[in-house]
Amino acid sequence: MMKKFTISTLALAVAGMFSTAYAADTDKHSDKMENAYQQTGTSPMGDVPMHQDINPKAPPMTAAEFEKGKQIFFQRCAGCHGVLRKGATGKPLTPDITLAKGSEYLKVFIKYGSPAGMPNWGTSGELNDDEVDLMARYVQQAPPAPPEFGMKEMESSWKVNVPVDKRPTKQMNKLNLSNLFSVTLRDAGQIALIDGDSKKIVKILKTGYAVHISRMSASGRYLFVIGRDARLNLIDLWMAEPDTVAEIKIGLEARSVETSKFKGYEDKYAIAGSYWPPQYVIMDGDTLKPRKIISTRGMTVDGDYHPEPRVAAIVSSHYHPEFVLNAKETGMVNMVDYSDLNNMKVTTINAARFLHDGGFDSTGRYFMDAANASNKIAVIDTKEDKLVKLIEVGKTPHPGRGANFVDPKFGPVWATTHLGDATISLIGTDPVKHKQNAWKVVRTLQQQGGGSLFIKTNPKSKNLWVDAPLNPDPKISQSVAVFDIGHIEKGFQVLPIAEWAGLGEGAKRVVEPEYNKAGDEVWFSVWSAKDKESALVIVDDKTRKLKAVIKDKRLITPTGKFNVNNTQHDIY
Repeated sequence: MMKKFTISTLALAVAGMFSTAYAADTDKHSDKMENAYQQTGTSPMGDVPMHQDINPKAPPMTAAEFEKGKQIFFQRCAGCHGVLRKGATGKPLTPDITLAKGSEYLKVFIKYGSPAGMPNWGTSGELNDDEVDLMARYVQQAPPAPPEFGMKEMESSWKVNVPVDKRPTKQMNKLNLSNLFSVTLRDAGQIALIDGDSKKIVKILKTGYAVHISRMSASGRYLFVIGRDARLNLIDLWMAEPDTVAEIKIGLEARSVETSKFKGYEDKYAIAGSYWPPQYVIMDGDTLKPRKIISTRGMTVDGDYHPEPRVAAIVSSHYHPEFVLNAKETGMVNMVDYSDLNNMKVTTINAARFLHDGGFDSTGRYFMDAANASNKIAVIDTKEDKLVKLIEVGKTPHPGRGANFVDPKFGPVWATTHLGDATISLIGTDPVKHKQNAWKVVRTLQQQGGGSLFIKTNPKSKNLWVDAPLNPDPKISQSVAVFDIGHIEKGFQVLPIAEWAGLGEGAKRVVEPEYNKAGDEVWFSVWSAKDKESALVIVDDKTRKLKAVIKDKRLITPTGKFNVNNTQHDIY
């Protein structure tokens, strides 16, 4: 059993271990600065433009360091801590907190991470020691206020590369599109389209930075890909070579996109939600022409005003012409009726603060929405448009879209894993035949450790797969746990996915199990730094044995994988 410890004790322990070395480095640095001063008679930093913070207690940074810190924060940190650093999945990092912690504490925390889900940016090789020091100083500065991004900016970024009337009227390639995978190449700003049958890379496409998700249109023709830099690509899979036919920037930072799926509205509209500015935009589904922008700024469920309610998860209702989206910081779920954009109706449902990710139950009626920092799952009835229940789960739930299966004792359940602890919560989802088990945690499982991002199974599988890529222990982050659903109480088996990949140096985090269309293969990303080799590992779901490894120099930092069939039909 893993020894329990707190972030504070971790920080103090590590800081103590390294304080002597740090003091020596500081003395050497001071000596060099003193010599330079005496030799020249002026400050060695005299000609370097400095960043001037509004708080005189903020540690010194050059203007160039501040700009670099801003870029690293956007790429690595803003998703959890917020653009304005007010916190959500991650803790608040406003100067009143960070200045009190001090540079030494912050450096240790950034470098070594925590079992509660803070990545070990330094020891994983993502940041070097100089960058760790820079970020410790950066988060003690006042957060810069990003500019707004409205219709004018969206329209100026909007491009239709191939007009609708110039596109094919039928599939022009021989790909088995239903078993195609869209694979995020995070730090390359690309996706790889990989044929699930042959395991060959079909094409590498340039996209936004750090693609967060890929989503399929209702018809299965169009692939929507959105980067963290809010660039949205519309890819036509019917073309002889699938390619981007339209693109747009919908803000400065984003995470989510979805398309209309209700009968009669298939492929008609797309919606994308941004982290900054806090808003969402509805577009034409075949061109991405922006039609309507709605801000999410406003009051929280607790009655406080929040300037940055970021749009996280979005799903498309199967019961009404509605998009179901959450405003993370407000704790509210919005049912956005797209049947009449000129007179658009939005039903607001109070849930719990810091809503993040989630997915449907097995029937497609109930949206299971994770309120990360509140340690709750909000159950939203998309047929009745109302909150069913708030369910207490483990620490910082992060299910991805979750996993649906039939528990041998409690019937249909939906499962979430957690960033902050080693538990898996199984929630009963059948209010008809298993009413006594509905909307409560019926079983709590233990897995390897905290730091999990995704849990997955398939209707054709007897296995439940769980990753833990943000756990600071490499033995855990480089492997996965798998449970036998029929004997789930017996615990898990650990599979050494990173070892099977046969890579050299690197973090080798194993992230996001994804099934193929047949439900007999599970794909894993083995994610290392941009300058290290990464890979995809494919496991036979029945035997739990290695089936294939996909290596290619173009597979730079692979993370999320989205099978066309499973994404199109909400199978998870």
